[in-house]
Amino acid sequence: MRTGLYPGTFDPVTHGHIDIIRRASSLVDRLVLGVAINRDKGPLFTLEERVAMLQGECAGLAAASGIQIVVHPFENLLITCARDVGATVIIRGLRAVADFEYEYQMVGMNRVLDDSIETVFLMAEARHQAIASKLVKEIARLGGDVTHFVPAAVKAALDARLGR
Repeated sequence: MRTGLYPGTFDPVTHGHIDIIRRASSLVDRLVLGVAINRDKGPLFTLEERVAMLQGECAGLAAASGIQIVVHPFENLLITCARDVGATVIIRGLRAVADFEYEYQMVGMNRVLDDSIETVFLMAEARHQAIASKLVKEIARLGGDVTHFVPAAVKAALDARLGR
């Protein structure tokens, strides 16, 4: 069974994330969504909330694709998490050249740590390339409409968190 790991903070999960998850589902038999516990980023949503949002958004995708999609929180090195979940491939989404430069460095470091785990890049669909969780949170905080960027349940969670 080929297991892939798609890591991120998913704070919050966006249509861009869902697009990568949907497309990654066709590449592996089991997809693990690694929810990073990154205290330095100061997430808007708790780990439990981010896990629940991902589980809710991915239940239908798992059923439609026929693969197992697992949400797995982690706070260690990405390569250690990949080993822990039995992943042979790490899946990363790219939006722009700036993403590639950072990801290129990460792949180089990860290859030194464990060259048996490959990294696969998936380009975001054109309509999702501008979506970034950081920008979605900023738009929501300033009263803007994030309907085009996140699923309805995530928008509702953002509205509730921001007192709307």
